Amino acid sequence: MQYENKFIGEKLNKLIGIAGGTGSGKTLVAEMVIKDLGGQSVTIIQQDSYYKDLSHLSFEERSRRNFDHPDAVDISLLISQIMDLLQGRAIDRPIYDFSKHIRSKKTEPINPQSIVILEGILILYYPELREMMDIKIFVDTDPDIRFIRRLERDLESRGRSMKSVIEQYISTVRPMHLEFVEPSKRYADIIIPEGGYNEVAVDLLKTKIRSILDTNRTIEKDGQ
Repeated sequence: MQYENKFIGEKLNKLIGIAGGTGSGKTLVAEMVIKDLGGQSVTIIQQDSYYKDLSHLSFEERSRRNFDHPDAVDISLLISQIMDLLQGRAIDRPIYDFSKHIRSKKTEPINPQSIVILEGILILYYPELREMMDIKIFVDTDPDIRFIRRLERDLESRGRSMKSVIEQYISTVRPMHLEFVEPSKRYADIIIPEGGYNEVAVDLLKTKIRSILDTNRTIEKDGQ
């Protein structure tokens, strides 16, 4: 499936992609970066916000959908909004209700920043997104650790039962990881074992981002 991926106008900001399996620590890496560098320079966009709206289906039908397959993502909307951010335009990011498997009618306004971090399990799978990225990162964590983290997250914050989490992991999460997520690691510029717990790798990433920000400030200063 192909998507239009031509920039209209100048690309003003930089895109960093952080991929990896469920529970690998992608979000922690992104949050550590934004905490250290500040929200005035970096914004985070999560792939999870862009699941297709399934409100036209019954809850039982929605519950049976494979949310770990690339087709579950509204990739056209994701690409369009990433383009807007990179070109300096604000977006209204969708909000997804994971307990009901539907997209909320509410949205969240997101302003463009010098660095846009896109985080998600499948973001390195789509060639259109890879072409837009200035840095591609894959967070590589052992499967047992990832499963425990996903179980804890879904029980605590997504209103799931233990049985449903385990069934989903066996039926779709693990097979889709092996088919789509793990192979996308070969596209990464940087592989970070153990995610945010790898302080050396995260510090190197922060240093690279600071360099990009410093370069942008110099260009802006010289242009004044």
